[in-house]
Amino acid sequence: TYEDHGNLIDLAGLLQSGATEKTPQILVSHAALAKLEGGKDSEQDSDHRDRYGMADYIWSSDSSHLLFDFRGRLWLVDPATGKGVLVGNSGEASGDDPKFSPDGSSVSYLSHHSLVVQPIAQKAEKPIIVAPSNAATLLNGEVDWVYEEELGVRSNYFWSPDSKTLAFVQMDEAAVPEYPLTDWIPTHATVNNQRYPQPGDPNPAVRLGVVRAEGGKTVWINLPIRAGEDYIPRFGWADAKTVWVVTLTRDHKHMNLYFADAATGQAKPALQLTDSKFFDEHYHVSVADGTIVLTKWSDGHMHLYLYSYDKGTPGEAKLVRQLTKGDFEVTDVYQVDHKGGLISYASTEGNPLGQNLWQVRFDGEKKQLTSGPARHSGNFSPQGNAWTDNFSTRLQPPTVQLCQSSNCTIFWKSKSIEALSLRAPQTVSATAHDGTTLYGTLLLPEGVTSAASVPLILNPYGGPGVQTVNEGWSAALLFDTVLAQHGFAVLHTDNRGMGMRGREFAQATYQNFGPVQFEDQLTMLDSVLAKNPQLDPKRLGWWGWSWGGTFTLYAMSHSDRFRAGVSVAPVTDWHNYDSIYTERYMSLPSQFAEGYDKLSVVSSAANLKGHLLLVHGTGDDNVHMENSIQYVQKLIEAQVPYDLQLYPRKTHSISGPVARTHLYNRILTHFEQYLKPVQP
Repeated sequence: TYEDHGNLIDLAGLLQSGATEKTPQILVSHAALAKLEGGKDSEQDSDHRDRYGMADYIWSSDSSHLLFDFRGRLWLVDPATGKGVLVGNSGEASGDDPKFSPDGSSVSYLSHHSLVVQPIAQKAEKPIIVAPSNAATLLNGEVDWVYEEELGVRSNYFWSPDSKTLAFVQMDEAAVPEYPLTDWIPTHATVNNQRYPQPGDPNPAVRLGVVRAEGGKTVWINLPIRAGEDYIPRFGWADAKTVWVVTLTRDHKHMNLYFADAATGQAKPALQLTDSKFFDEHYHVSVADGTIVLTKWSDGHMHLYLYSYDKGTPGEAKLVRQLTKGDFEVTDVYQVDHKGGLISYASTEGNPLGQNLWQVRFDGEKKQLTSGPARHSGNFSPQGNAWTDNFSTRLQPPTVQLCQSSNCTIFWKSKSIEALSLRAPQTVSATAHDGTTLYGTLLLPEGVTSAASVPLILNPYGGPGVQTVNEGWSAALLFDTVLAQHGFAVLHTDNRGMGMRGREFAQATYQNFGPVQFEDQLTMLDSVLAKNPQLDPKRLGWWGWSWGGTFTLYAMSHSDRFRAGVSVAPVTDWHNYDSIYTERYMSLPSQFAEGYDKLSVVSSAANLKGHLLLVHGTGDDNVHMENSIQYVQKLIEAQVPYDLQLYPRKTHSISGPVARTHLYNRILTHFEQYLKPVQP
């Protein structure tokens, strides 16, 4: 199923014989769904639902019912009739994390920091608060901000396979400092105090509990972790009696997997992993039926590994085999069928800028499902015999097809972009000083070839964990095209320290936030200037968002080559950002005090060259506005002029057509003003 123009669309017919002649059918109409809706998301709730991929609906295990989540109002819908019954009201616009029990007899959700179970067979039965919270800082089954943002945690509770118990993480935020998010639009300003641990601050104290679906005493799992320090980033059920759990030390160098008895809380170590610098946060763990499938980069790249353990008495895990190997990355794991011994995943094998779908069996037999210069992502059935393939190229926005064996049927396409007359940027490459190949894209204005006639704008992200230069569609091409239509060239480069290129490439950022990244950007810049004489080396600009916004400030204060720059939502002092992310790459402030000071751009603000436009949303709960305020203070002290653009209430994404249009027009105007005049 998928949503289209407010209707819920059924694809079941496409998996039957003659699929190429079938078309999707409306399962639940927009008119029926409209009767269930109500209220309006706040700016922050809307941003969170989008940023963290919160589902609007889920299927019951037997596909007989759907559960819709309309801003915390949970409706059980019969697809045959389209009618809905209200089965829960969490009071939460986002983050209520509803689920069916595996047998479909109950619905669980989060409400006011408590874990709730609602039996649905007896509709008059009251909800059962199985893990009640007695304080605003005690989260039972709920994910706090920093885990959701930095550890990829989307849920902190899971049903046991027999639907009798639930395992949940309890997070105690009492010791975590607060940050005030202020709304200045009302006459009487309001403040929302956000729990946000910064480097060196206490983290949420976490522990793992097991409770029966009808409520009762919680059994707490005995794990060797430090309260307020270490993390529980992954956990689940190995079987109806055994919980598996991954712990991560605060320094991000020690990751352990345990098996725990759900009845007694006693835990046994199964796997112990270490890294001399840090573990990447993008990893997968799946445990069931005596096998463990996980991704790790111990051989230099993120690959799949198969382990075994004794199902009767789960304990130490033993390596069976490494399932993938080579100079490429396993980028995502979509489905693991432990009984059938099959893993469905995506990787960059064969093309460091592409991504294709693959399957590998537990015996090592591998099969490629997609090919070509594109980026594919998938969603697989439990046995891996059917899947959706969401694919795109640089000039083709996402298209989605439903596949079974070698037969695929396209059922959804993005709107046509033919009228936009887009041109694909060219791939460029250069060699970093250590011999690493760097990739970038360059979009030139059409038909302009005279020497030094084109100003060039660099637009890198630069930060960890991300790959921006690839074969897939990027909405950034739309604004790049606008800039090109106004006579600018645009360069994107993925420097060392970014993602999808292996451990060494990623770990170049360890205790090195700025110098190595900037070196690579200049290497690519000089290569592009040498090969394209129409580019004017005296009219260079730079802009970026988030880490890229920080990068803009770093570039403009460590070089005089850039005449204008735009910094959107930057971290200006690494003491200001969250504990998990910053400490992963920079260590604790007490361990790397000189680096925190030297690598924070507030320290070099007085050296800023060129014309700066600084942009921030006042409701940014990710990179707080204090970063821009502190940077402005340093500019004032140094008597450095600047321009400032604020977006009231807007979060880190500064989303919405009105705000985004204003922002991009503001950026365009800034570069028109300062890069268009030819340098004498």
